[in-house]
Amino acid sequence: MSATMAGTAIAATLAISALAFGFWAMLLVALFMAVGAVIGRSIDGRLDLRGVIDALRGKRTSS
Repeated sequence: MSATMAGTAIAATLAISALAFGFWAMLLVALFMAVGAVIGRSIDGRLDLRGVIDALRGKRTSS
């Protein structure tokens, strides 16, 4: 799936949830989508969660 197709699918999902359930439900859907993306990238091995956590704690920087 190309980035354009993924962006379109994400935008459509958020638009439908905003129209059907309201603004706060849309934000909740967006949060769940972001969490799902992080978990998916971690499972695929494209995201090092330990490195992200260390950077957030200030133990390591990205540069």
